[in-house]
Amino acid sequence: MNLDANTLFLVTIYVEAILGLLLLFASIHNAEIKAVGWWGFAHLLLAMSLVLFGTQGVLHNAISVDLAHVSLLLAFGVTWNGARVFDGRKPLLYWLLAGPVVWFIAAHQFRDRVPIDAGFVTVCLIITAYNWLTAYEFARGRSEPLVSRWPAIFMSCAYGSLFLLCAPLLDLLPWDLSAIAFGSVWLAVLSFQALLFSIATAFILLAMAKERTELRHKIAAMVDSLTGIANRRSFLQEAEKIGQRQIVNKRAVAVLVIDLDQFKAVNDRYGHAVGDCVLQQFAKTATAVLRAGDLVGRIGGEEFACVLQDADLDAAFAIAERLRAGFAEAATFIEGYNVQATVSIGVVAIRDAGFDMSELIALADRALYRAKERGRNRVEVASADYERKRKAVPSRGLVAQARSAA
Repeated sequence: MNLDANTLFLVTIYVEAILGLLLLFASIHNAEIKAVGWWGFAHLLLAMSLVLFGTQGVLHNAISVDLAHVSLLLAFGVTWNGARVFDGRKPLLYWLLAGPVVWFIAAHQFRDRVPIDAGFVTVCLIITAYNWLTAYEFARGRSEPLVSRWPAIFMSCAYGSLFLLCAPLLDLLPWDLSAIAFGSVWLAVLSFQALLFSIATAFILLAMAKERTELRHKIAAMVDSLTGIANRRSFLQEAEKIGQRQIVNKRAVAVLVIDLDQFKAVNDRYGHAVGDCVLQQFAKTATAVLRAGDLVGRIGGEEFACVLQDADLDAAFAIAERLRAGFAEAATFIEGYNVQATVSIGVVAIRDAGFDMSELIALADRALYRAKERGRNRVEVASADYERKRKAVPSRGLVAQARSAA
């Protein structure tokens, strides 16, 4: 079955218009990711440029040629700016308009001064630049764990490279571009590649937006919104994995349970806004003190916990002491108030399989209770060997929570 160039050309217009409308519709229902609207508008501009190209010979060249090229270049420029918006950067509207301006100058000022079609070559080079800029913008945000980002980078590079090859190809072709037969073939080829790339690109861009939305929802469910560290649920889940892995490999693992001293008095005296700043300051201090492989989470109102990999009791105590002293220094003044906030810390470390993570948290919690009894703003250590011999020790609320979640 042969598909003639005109039919393929019309199909491309319809597909571009539908893709643009679908992306715009998606942007309305997901207003958080504004880049989808930019990409939808780009597809509509591309569809309009194809419609204008199809009117050549019917309408004046100022409309069918000039306006068509402007719409085409704006479409790729809008796609590039959409990539900037996607990663939180401002659109560059002046550079968006620079492409059409450069083409207009090249097409009208150098039309009879060079042996090649300056307008066509300029269009190819500008589209290549916009596509490669789009790939660059996506690559700049590659630290965000989006799997679909890499196909987007590849597609933008490939699409730009395809147009880059069109420029020298024009000068090498032995055929007359004005010939009707070749024009039909050339139109079919361009329409077909544009159709394939547009469908693939729209699918990938929409997948990126969907993946980012899902990632944000996942992070929101696993991260404490106030402090930015793991919430209770995610901490207990990850702590269990770390504990099992460390024990299977017969490597030491330590647990710290931390409680802010007299936090209710801080809230009552200075207000909850200052109290929130105290919590945030502790999370910041803990993140700075702990090592790369360690885990910290907020497991209660003013209660925190840490899991330290490859840390025996001495190393865990040293880290806990640095955390206590660092926070006491950082939280002396909060928001201009002489708060002098401190923490009490319970520490336990183990290497064998005699305990699971919930029991380690329980032991550290008992050590924390002793630190509270002995004057606060101190670090106390739990003896796992001693606790193993005990049949039962009353647990506080935190321990009950850890056991129920394990």
